[in-house]
Amino acid sequence: MFSNPYILLLAGLVPMIVGFVWYGPLFGKPWMKVNGFTEESLKGGNMVLIMGLSYFLSIILATGLMGLTNHQSGVMQLFASHPDFEVIGSEVNTLYNTVMDNFGDRHRDFKHGALHGGLAAILIALPLIAINALFERRGGKYIGIHFGYWFVTLILMGGVVCQWL
Repeated sequence: MFSNPYILLLAGLVPMIVGFVWYGPLFGKPWMKVNGFTEESLKGGNMVLIMGLSYFLSIILATGLMGLTNHQSGVMQLFASHPDFEVIGSEVNTLYNTVMDNFGDRHRDFKHGALHGGLAAILIALPLIAINALFERRGGKYIGIHFGYWFVTLILMGGVVCQWL
């Protein structure tokens, strides 16, 4: 299904790197203010666990983006469900190979992945963040800081996954 699974490990680093900059020098102080954090309150917590789980979840996210950014994954899913898919020379196997020979390299670039990453941010991340924020009685600044982070992050992750996976 993918040619370089190590790209998922690399793409999983994107949220970590963007987060370091986003919630640090760029928007660290406003983020702390809207959450009521202080430098002292952020010193607690098991950072090894937090960073390890965040990286693991980021790899899962990259895996999910694979299906959104690489249309070839959808083609594979469509054909692979047929019982004769792996039978060399079967009608479904031949049709799959024909489709992939003709269209298998289409839309496999950073720009296309970035587009789908941005759409995922708008259509999935924004509603999730905003719904939680509404029930938590958070304001627009809270939504903006977090959505901006996920918008940039998913654009970059989508581009990486689509271009190099």
